[in-house]
Amino acid sequence: MFSDSKKSRSSADQREQNRIASGTFITGEISGKGCFRIEGTLEGSLKTPGKVVISKGGVINGTLECDSADIEGNFNGKLLVKEVLSLRGSAHIEGEVIAGKLAVETGAVFNATCEMNGGIKPLKTKNEKRSA
Repeated sequence: MFSDSKKSRSSADQREQNRIASGTFITGEISGKGCFRIEGTLEGSLKTPGKVVISKGGVINGTLECDSADIEGNFNGKLLVKEVLSLRGSAHIEGEVIAGKLAVETGAVFNATCEMNGGIKPLKTKNEKRSA
């Protein structure tokens, strides 16, 4: 009975929307349970189990760790995305990227080292195929 309320609260926390408005400049570390929309500038780190959207005018210089990200603005630093990283045509990414999946639209600038995690299955050798 108690676990059901925890699950629904956890889901509600991840649906909450946090916003850094255009013209806002934040320096430091941010962690939260909900989703974030960055329209201003963050110099530092952001960690959340939710989704992060960096709007066209948005900027992050530092570290971003999240479940999924949709980037239209600028990112410079270390980007850790567990699921899908989507780069829109106006995105400008520099630094180091580790993501589960990567989607890039035409026009996006992607100057980063990139490591893809998950979804990679080892190939079986001929001997393994016969015994399987």
